Amino acid sequence: MFLARKSVKHGVRGTREVAVALRRRNLTKSVVEGILEPPLSTRTLPQYFREDILELHSTRTALICRQEPPRSHGGPPSRNLDRAGQLAWDFQEFDRHINALARGLLAMDVQKGDRVGVIMGNTSSYAMLQWACANIGAILVTINPAYRLTELVGTLKLVGVKHLFVVPRIRSSTYVRTLSEAFVQIRSQHPGEIQLEELPELRNLVVVDNAESEKDDLDKLHIKSMVDWREILIWREDATEARIQRNICAGLDKDEVINLQFTSGTTGAPKAVSLTHSNILNNAISIGRCMRLTERDVLCMSNTPLTDIRLVLGNLAAWSHAACIVYPSPIFDPPSIVDAVIGEKCTALHGVPTHFLGVLAEVEKRKTEGDSVDIRSLRTGIAAGSPIPIDLMQSLINKLNLRELTNAYGMTETSPVSFQTTPADPIIKRVETVGKVQPHVKAKVIDGEGNTVDVGKPGELCVAGYLLQKGYWNDEEQTQSVMKKDENGTVWMHTGDEAIMDDEGYLRIVGRIKDIIIRGGENLFPVQIENAMTAHPEIREAAAVAVPDLKYGEVVGVWIVREPHTRMSREEVRQCVAETMNPQNAPAWVWFINEDGNPEELPKTASGKVMKHVLREWSQELAKKNFGRVGR
Repeated sequence: MFLARKSVKHGVRGTREVAVALRRRNLTKSVVEGILEPPLSTRTLPQYFREDILELHSTRTALICRQEPPRSHGGPPSRNLDRAGQLAWDFQEFDRHINALARGLLAMDVQKGDRVGVIMGNTSSYAMLQWACANIGAILVTINPAYRLTELVGTLKLVGVKHLFVVPRIRSSTYVRTLSEAFVQIRSQHPGEIQLEELPELRNLVVVDNAESEKDDLDKLHIKSMVDWREILIWREDATEARIQRNICAGLDKDEVINLQFTSGTTGAPKAVSLTHSNILNNAISIGRCMRLTERDVLCMSNTPLTDIRLVLGNLAAWSHAACIVYPSPIFDPPSIVDAVIGEKCTALHGVPTHFLGVLAEVEKRKTEGDSVDIRSLRTGIAAGSPIPIDLMQSLINKLNLRELTNAYGMTETSPVSFQTTPADPIIKRVETVGKVQPHVKAKVIDGEGNTVDVGKPGELCVAGYLLQKGYWNDEEQTQSVMKKDENGTVWMHTGDEAIMDDEGYLRIVGRIKDIIIRGGENLFPVQIENAMTAHPEIREAAAVAVPDLKYGEVVGVWIVREPHTRMSREEVRQCVAETMNPQNAPAWVWFINEDGNPEELPKTASGKVMKHVLREWSQELAKKNFGRVGR
């Protein structure tokens, strides 16, 4: 991936020559623009699936769900890729299931524009629903499985979910039971006729329990309004709904909203991001190109709860290149992931930092126990979700054989990826930056007055291009507060992230603007401090926050998760920063998670991001008691 300073369209040979020449130029200002070749796809998701995947790769393996039985959804017998004991589909079989569900949704009165909520782990049902909704113009609302009742009700009401698809349970969350206890009237209401004052638009509750693991418990609840997933599938290809589906599909437009995803809400209520066919399809294609995905690749999804990683970086990035997706288990489970990588000879592995740490620990555990762990098939993947510590990136490359691992940056509002590394990038750039700007994307780094800063200077990252959301659902005020048009008519997404661009166009994210620590008038960047700490072998996780100080205004406070069976002291934590960075970055306060009466874990959002505002509150309370002071 290269950078172009002007939006000029070239032929294939010309593009390569110009791109190579431009790569050698050094930037002076922090503004870049991705190349314009190949052109963006102008198709909808179902068009692309039919023309570029199904017609060319119908017999290639599309989906393997290692903990689902072969005929989870009923219907006519299928070859199941001649496997026994687990679900395995080629693209043709996948398409047959998608269409059966699309017809069933229409029969259930799911109409174009309806919001269809989904709460599931990684299952074939989730994959089917993703494509079936796109086929009939329904808007898939991806809801984080970790939401509690108040969060769930709030998000359903915010976007007016009309049809809710849920699994009975994910870990300790029992969605059907919880809803039936909170809204007892749904037990006596009929399917399609749910009437709740708190959720005025909700009409259908569809329960997906492929393994029938909760059947007895669900039967005891006596919920009349509940519909079994398998009852809605229509397998007859000559059904009336098939004609309706074709007509709707033919009339879809690439710029129609097809997916609503919720921002993580680290400091406030989540907002619903409106994404179109064009947004997520083109972003997925671009992501897959950076990874060099082909129809021979097999991507193991590590079951992250982040909807943009699962939906776009995972499913769509792989399937848009006819690669196979493997779901090791419905929920995150390191042993299942390692088993899947070995058993399916996976070539790619995605994850967020917390999950990658779990996989690394499982591999090390097996090696210590003398087990053979053959992960030589791995080569690529994406580390994303939150800033990736440098030492973790190096461990993933060296210990998991992810020699072509890419680092990606983005946000839900940008579909999500705007910057990404490639295997061609120097190793130092792949571990210390989030790469260069993606094709068809513009980016700049600005100061507080809106001026583009010089390279090497920090500022707020702004992004423009096809990947920008259509806006927050029914929230024009919030939309306009972050999406602003410049004097040339270009709309820029103001990310709120502090970034530094170098003279080659590589980008480093150094923190959220509101999280910057201003010590004696100097800006200190939490991500850089956290990288210095997690590079130490005895520190598993670290979070740096501002702590009020009479002399300096603010000083650095850090929260540490130690590796098991280690006893690193506060002074040693301070020293590990002071020895690798300017001394003002060294923490004045150090607290250890799950020690000295502190909470058992770092406070995180449902999507795994550390809630710095909570840590700042904890820090201020402890500092008032003068507990955790170091380096006086």
